[in-house]
Amino acid sequence: MKINLIAVGKKMPDWISHGIEHYKKQLPKNYNFTITALESQSRKSISADNTKSLEEKLILDAASGSTLLIAFDELGKQQTSKELSRSIQKWQLDGESVAMIIGGADGLSLELKQKCNLTWSLSDLTLTHSMARLLIVEQLYRGHSLLNNHPYHRS
Repeated sequence: MKINLIAVGKKMPDWISHGIEHYKKQLPKNYNFTITALESQSRKSISADNTKSLEEKLILDAASGSTLLIAFDELGKQQTSKELSRSIQKWQLDGESVAMIIGGADGLSLELKQKCNLTWSLSDLTLTHSMARLLIVEQLYRGHSLLNNHPYHRS
């Protein structure tokens, strides 16, 4: 199994980076987990739709070779931690190469969302892109702990 978190955005605050590193270190090596950070495209001279189109190309390049694309979008389906752990278990069994995608400030293009296998939402709350990254990495670790009966997750 391979998981690549592809995130468009600006540089993250140090405390977010430290949090992400904390959880990444706790993930097992067989997760083959990476984060691909893509720079936001400037909107100064182009429209939001053109920005999303440019970012779409960068995201798809970063996701090439992935067998499962998951877009994060405010209109997506929310997952419980237990549902995510079952997804991780399935990905492991199927040997999936998963690309989890966080778009830029304007979100993801409709065309990119249509190319994704799944669309998930992290919360009904509005989150910064850096907070979304941290939340995803923490939930991947939580999913791992659930699958291994580790006491990190309490029901």
